[in-house]
Amino acid sequence: MQNFYEADFYSWTQQQADLLRHRQWNQLDLPNLIEEIESLGRKERQELRNRLSILIGHLLKWEYQPKQRSRSWLATIRVQRREILKLLSENPSLKPYLEEVIQDSFQNGRDLASGETNLPLSNFPNQCLYAFEEILSDRFYPGEAATDDLMG
Repeated sequence: MQNFYEADFYSWTQQQADLLRHRQWNQLDLPNLIEEIESLGRKERQELRNRLSILIGHLLKWEYQPKQRSRSWLATIRVQRREILKLLSENPSLKPYLEEVIQDSFQNGRDLASGETNLPLSNFPNQCLYAFEEILSDRFYPGEAATDDLMG
């Protein structure tokens, strides 16, 4: 049976699924199958890191440019919070990884905030000053209290 892993990845995935479905263990492409399963786990961690980076970047923008606050920023904060909570609910084993990912995400969020506000990077703290619980709380908006009519 031809190995499509490098030539046609989609075809390879379908072939592997079919082999698994029919319990044809000895025909599986185990080295590549193992690599792909491990890759799926890394993608979940990467998604968490990316979403936290965007959320933290917007929280920093919210805090450091209060006169520029917009419905768009508010929507981004709310959506990222919901999606992160959903990701953690679907993947509870990511929770021990949170302390590490928050610091990585903070640096990315800091770069995002600096780039989008045109404020120097030195205006933002070097370390995340927000607790994880605050980051995900729908009541936490640095610099002011959250309300449903926050943007009028």
